[in-house]
Amino acid sequence: MRPEPRLRLAFMGTPDFAVPSLAALFDAGHQVVAVYCQPPRPAGRGHRPQPSPVQRHAESRQIPVFTPRSLRPPEVQAEFAALGLDAAVVAAYGLILPPAVLAAPRLGCLNVHASLLPRWRGAAPIQRALLAGDTQTGITIMLIEQGLDTGPMLLREAVAIEADTTASALHDALAARGARLIVEALDGVAANRLVPTPQPADGVTYAAKLGRDEGRLDWSRPAAELERRVRALNPWPGVWFEAAGERIKVLAAALAPDAASQPGTVLPGTVLDDRLTLACGVGALRLTLVQRSGRSAVDGAAFLRGFSSKGFTLGPPP
Repeated sequence: MRPEPRLRLAFMGTPDFAVPSLAALFDAGHQVVAVYCQPPRPAGRGHRPQPSPVQRHAESRQIPVFTPRSLRPPEVQAEFAALGLDAAVVAAYGLILPPAVLAAPRLGCLNVHASLLPRWRGAAPIQRALLAGDTQTGITIMLIEQGLDTGPMLLREAVAIEADTTASALHDALAARGARLIVEALDGVAANRLVPTPQPADGVTYAAKLGRDEGRLDWSRPAAELERRVRALNPWPGVWFEAAGERIKVLAAALAPDAASQPGTVLPGTVLDDRLTLACGVGALRLTLVQRSGRSAVDGAAFLRGFSSKGFTLGPPP
C-alpha cells in the first residue's frame, strides 16, 4: 500500500534517463499532479510522432501530461502557476525554465544532473566524462537558477568510471542513483534538513551537445582516445569509419598493446592483423564488433573476410 501523498509536485523530463526519477517520486507517495515533456517527435519508418519515454510512463500512471514547445508564453506560465506546487523536479527536460516558472513552486525547482557539478555543466555530461577519460562522475541534486547548471547543490554522490564502462551502463547507473537521491533531497528540503551549498568556482567545465560527426574515427589520434570514443558515443550518435566507400559502424573496441607498432613505422589506419586491429597515431585499436549497413554485427575477423587486408589502409578522415 502506497503512503499518502506528501508533496504536490510537477515533474519535467523527457528521455529514458528521467523515467526512474518520475517512478521513484510516485512510488514514494508524492502527489505528481503534472508531467511536462518535450512534444512527440517523428520516429520510426513511418516518421510518425512518438511520445517520449517520460510521457509514456506518465500516461501509464494516469498523470496529466503537458508538452509545450516553450515555457515562455504567459498562458503556459499561468497554467504552471495554477498547479499550486510545493516543488518541481527536473531531469533532462530539454527546455529552459524562465523566471516565472522557477518562482512558482513553494520550495523551488530541483534538478537531477548527471555529473559532479561544477564539472560537466550542460547537455551531454555522461558522454563528455567518458570522452575525457574521467575516473569518476556522479549525480548532483541542485536548486535551479537562471544560469546553466549553476544553482546551489543539495546532494552529490560519486559513481566510479571503470576502464570498460560504456555510456549505456553509466546512463543506467546514474539514472538509478538520481532516482534515489531526488527522493532523499525532497525529504530533506521539506523538513529543512538540507542547506543548499554554492558550487565551487574552480573546476567548471561544459558538456557541449553531441554532434553527429563526433562519431567519425580519426586513426591519427591515439588509440586510447578512440577506444573511449567507442564507449562514449554508442548508441548515439554512433561511431564509424569508412572502408571502400562504405560507412562501417563500430559497436565495440579494445586497446591492442600486443599489436601496437612504433610511431612512424606504418600509416595510421593500417590493418595490422586478421582481427581488425588498426594502427593509430599512438598505439593500436582492435575493433571487436562492427556492422555494415543492412547487415548483422560481426567481429573484426568476419568483417575482414569481405575486404582485402593486404595493404589495407583506412587512413585519417579527410
